[in-house]
Amino acid sequence: MPRFYVSTPLEIGQQLALPEQVAHHVQVLRLPAGTPITLFNGEGGEYTATISSIEKKRVNAEIKTFSPREVELPYAITLAQALPESSKLDWIIEKAVELGAAAIQPLAAQRCVVRLNSERAEKKQSHWQAVIVAAAEQSGRNRMPNLAALTPFNDWVRQQDLHKRILLSPRGEQSLSDWARHHPPQALALLIGPEGGFTEAEEDTACAHGALMLSMGPRILRTETAGLAALAAINAIWGEM
Repeated sequence: MPRFYVSTPLEIGQQLALPEQVAHHVQVLRLPAGTPITLFNGEGGEYTATISSIEKKRVNAEIKTFSPREVELPYAITLAQALPESSKLDWIIEKAVELGAAAIQPLAAQRCVVRLNSERAEKKQSHWQAVIVAAAEQSGRNRMPNLAALTPFNDWVRQQDLHKRILLSPRGEQSLSDWARHHPPQALALLIGPEGGFTEAEEDTACAHGALMLSMGPRILRTETAGLAALAAINAIWGEM
């Protein structure tokens, strides 16, 4: 059944005009009136609705039932990802959402090749939010992962946070998988460097502010691989895959 995100309150019996982007998607898929669809608004659970009418640029639907179904991880993982080159972050965000990340924190680190001014950062933020929506629709998630604003690395690591922060680095003397096997499931943030990695000064700053430096094993992983591999490893060890 096609799934669509709708950023408005939903309730059984409601008749609503689907948002323009969703209506366009319905028409691209050539779904006829009477087709059942799933709607969710990110506040938990999902609704079964039926397309009641289709006009040139408008699609109406009636909500029939509600299901409290959830597929969220029982622990919140934030992926704190330094900006990679090109459109790699789109792919990283998409896959992180599929793997259950609760939040995405883009970081501007010293070795980042990509530099965004405030105007470009704002446009990218809107684009990344759309990537999150599409990934949540596809993966069956009913709660929308949080997308934080792009933040300088040193500013972010100095912020107070009760969650465990794990800095993945070849300098780590203990592996992430070994650490996870000896610790209970818990909320944490994974810090992933850009293509050239974090500088030693950045890593030392993070550790000075409470981050735990761990490795991903003897091989050097690309920035677009490291965070996703870490998410998958933690989920497997803590029983969520």
